[in-house]
Amino acid sequence: MKIFRLIFAVTLLLAGLSANAQKLKKNQFNNPIALQRADPFVTKASDGTYYFIATVPEYDRIEIRSSKTINGIKEATPVVVWRKHTSGPMGNHIWAPELHRLDGKWYIYFAAGSAEDKWKIRKYALSNPSEDPTKGTWTEEGEMVSVRNEFTLDATTFEHKGQRFHIWVDRASDKVVNTGLYIAKMTSPTTLDEKQVVISQPEHPWEVIGHRVNEGPAVLIRNGKVFVTFSASATDANYCIGLLWADDNADLLDPASWNKLPEPVFYSNEELNRFGPGHNSFTVAEDGKTDIMIYHARDYKEIEGEPLYDPNRHARARVLNWTKDGMPDFGQNLSDNEAALNKPKKKKK
Repeated sequence: MKIFRLIFAVTLLLAGLSANAQKLKKNQFNNPIALQRADPFVTKASDGTYYFIATVPEYDRIEIRSSKTINGIKEATPVVVWRKHTSGPMGNHIWAPELHRLDGKWYIYFAAGSAEDKWKIRKYALSNPSEDPTKGTWTEEGEMVSVRNEFTLDATTFEHKGQRFHIWVDRASDKVVNTGLYIAKMTSPTTLDEKQVVISQPEHPWEVIGHRVNEGPAVLIRNGKVFVTFSASATDANYCIGLLWADDNADLLDPASWNKLPEPVFYSNEELNRFGPGHNSFTVAEDGKTDIMIYHARDYKEIEGEPLYDPNRHARARVLNWTKDGMPDFGQNLSDNEAALNKPKKKKK
């Protein structure tokens, strides 16, 4: 009798989940789209497949999920494509993988410490010529060495006006211990031009709580501007997202081309049980037009011990709206699915 009751209870639960999913309006999401996955990155391939990659709480492997929809990521089976080394470099703290299709190959950029020193963080690359990144063979391309190369992580890449750029994180000051954002042109998918400049480092009070941090850059080019979001402060409830932008005709290697908002654009909201939102990426909805922000957050504030080892940063999705001035509207006071209903109304002609 107990087994029949259990089956009945599970059936009701699945029916409830299905009903909830059916209630979702266009571009609303069954959040979290992935439990215990921080630093989420989603890319949409040319065939419409979404690939999801993120930091796992064990910090020991890289896995990829694939789905034809963003909501489908939640039930997609993770495929482990690489595991940490047992000794030496790439042996600890496997962080913040990103998946990019460049020159006919898939590349994963990720950060890792060494097995003997988990804080010796450097950025590395893997490559795979397969059409489907969950299949085929991933080859270690080695460390992506940059000029300063002291504490490198959170690498991302984007193409603009025929030139591929790389943005990553490293120590950015000789006066205080911090991390900031660097940019350089790429000479290949795994090598950087020698000119490498800092475009942002912590300067405002909200960027220095717990740690002096600018990290997790994500790029979106819209409305004549190159936008870069980044995350700041410690990875607890103080973690938040800031915004940089440059004119799309500007010299992106000139630090003076970049503007930074003096306040964060997305941060903890106790009323919505959203704490420490950050390390986002951008993709587009199934309609191919609507901008979607993927990010992680916790649903509680208090953390015991070092927040970096609290596993409950969950990946979430929400619509990114735009103001009349062409700036991103992150909907700080809206829940994830309310953001999808908050699109500015078009002016009547």
